[in-house]
Amino acid sequence: MFAQRLQNLQPYKPGEQPKDREYIKLNANENPYLPSPKIKEAVKDIPLQKLALYPDPDSHELKKAIAKALNKTGGVLVPAKDQQPLGFEITEDMIFCGNGSDEVLSFVFYSFFDSDKPLVSPEFSYSFYPVYAGYYGINLKKVPLNADFTLDTKAMLAIDSTGMIFANPNAPTGRALLPAEIEAMLEAYPKDKVFVVDEAYTDFSGYTVLPLLKKYENLLVIRTFSKSMSFAGMRLGYAIGAPALINALTTTKNSFNHFPTDAFCQTAAIAACSDIEWYVENCRKVINTRDIFCKALSDSGWNVIPSKTNFLLVSKDGMPGKDVYESIKKQGILVRYFDIDVIRDFVRITIGTDEQMQKLLDVMKKL
Repeated sequence: MFAQRLQNLQPYKPGEQPKDREYIKLNANENPYLPSPKIKEAVKDIPLQKLALYPDPDSHELKKAIAKALNKTGGVLVPAKDQQPLGFEITEDMIFCGNGSDEVLSFVFYSFFDSDKPLVSPEFSYSFYPVYAGYYGINLKKVPLNADFTLDTKAMLAIDSTGMIFANPNAPTGRALLPAEIEAMLEAYPKDKVFVVDEAYTDFSGYTVLPLLKKYENLLVIRTFSKSMSFAGMRLGYAIGAPALINALTTTKNSFNHFPTDAFCQTAAIAACSDIEWYVENCRKVINTRDIFCKALSDSGWNVIPSKTNFLLVSKDGMPGKDVYESIKKQGILVRYFDIDVIRDFVRITIGTDEQMQKLLDVMKKL
């Protein structure tokens, strides 16, 4: 009755959403702050006739809005002082939109990675990468991290691969490579193979590799509206790269689903892009809360991996990660536990509001 390939699938497991009580939800890297109020006004005025018709399959106006926002900010909402300026203008033909960055990643795996050579990725990165590799029958080569949880870039480059993909900042570690370090990798990497940098959390880091697109046509950058843009419930992701790469993704998309971003989503996202200042302020608040909570937790005896994201990976000597997770959950707060070697003693904590993080800190100090 069932196809053999179904038996071999290992599906992605999202953060739990229990219904037994009201929880402070700090387990899915969502943004604690509301999206721009301009969105509410924009979607309120959508004519019903527009919902009765198919949306723009290629999201032209949305891609223009995203390009305009990226050009305005230089590619990152809260840039570090030494972040390189874009140095060129991002245009509509350099952007591809999809139903969340997960769908965009699926199209990336299908479009660029063959199965005859391994796809290179860090041992610990976004856990959907091995899922898509299995889905498409791609040999995924996981490269162990360094002892401090940074990427072993030399080992990654030493493999004869079909392509490379990693999140920067990385998940669930929160560690990040600087753009100069990634450029060094690109210099050593074959120019005829696609090099994918997943920048889901880049707005919280101060850095982006978008300026490198001017020089490297095999570089593809993946972004999402779910994190810094408070859009997790709407589902919108996008890729930025050379038009040839974007055209390849469009071909794959049109062979699967012509309309990945609906009219409601496109209208809301265009409104969001018109209010970048709102998201800059929210991003600053998350970064500030992260740094304060990180220090407070370290001062309380916890081991905290330095993070450039909206989450922290933490552990406590002598306490298994599962025990930490369960003890915190009993107090009505959800964090993420990964039952995986090397990080089994850690939990991942999403940064919430100051009030939420203070409640969590009070609980963790007692553990």
